[in-house]
Amino acid sequence: MVKIGVLGLQGAVREHVHAIESLGEEAVVVKHKEQLDTIDGLILPGGESTTIRRLIDQYDFYDALVQFGKAGNPIFGTCAGLILLANEIIGQDNAHLGLIDIKAVRNGFGRQRDSFEATLQITGIAEDFEAVFIRAPYIEEVGPNVEVLATYDGRIVAAQEGNIMCSAFHPELTDDNRLTNHFIEMVKKSKLVAQ
Repeated sequence: MVKIGVLGLQGAVREHVHAIESLGEEAVVVKHKEQLDTIDGLILPGGESTTIRRLIDQYDFYDALVQFGKAGNPIFGTCAGLILLANEIIGQDNAHLGLIDIKAVRNGFGRQRDSFEATLQITGIAEDFEAVFIRAPYIEEVGPNVEVLATYDGRIVAAQEGNIMCSAFHPELTDDNRLTNHFIEMVKKSKLVAQ
């Protein structure tokens, strides 16, 4: 069993906890940076990226999160989590954690009323994944070591670089846990390598 943390500052925390537990793993809501030492992988949930960043700074999480990712621990960012992980955000001077070599576009598919669902093919994970997009970003460009996992309407909506994975959509809002399960497998492999 692996222990997966969900950053519990703002956003769809409970839904991610439920998805992890339904796959038979232990979920922990992370509200203090010291908890990062006790988990094997971390999910950055959807929510409002600017608000989450403000809370990351307020609770002194920034350096600890960057170190967690740079140490090779798996991190999965969904929606706002994708924005937090990107090393470049279009129209914004500074990125946040800068842990994955992607250029992200905030609210790329429009505002809240433009939310939608779409069936995606996710490379190596699912042929028919029902994805929920809410005020979703997208990825405009990826670096040479980034694997594109899914696209929608010609735009990149899921990617992975080593131990870092991100999606523009919310896998925790449906009963299809294949993407979360893929992340758990990443965590298990990472734990084996570390032993």
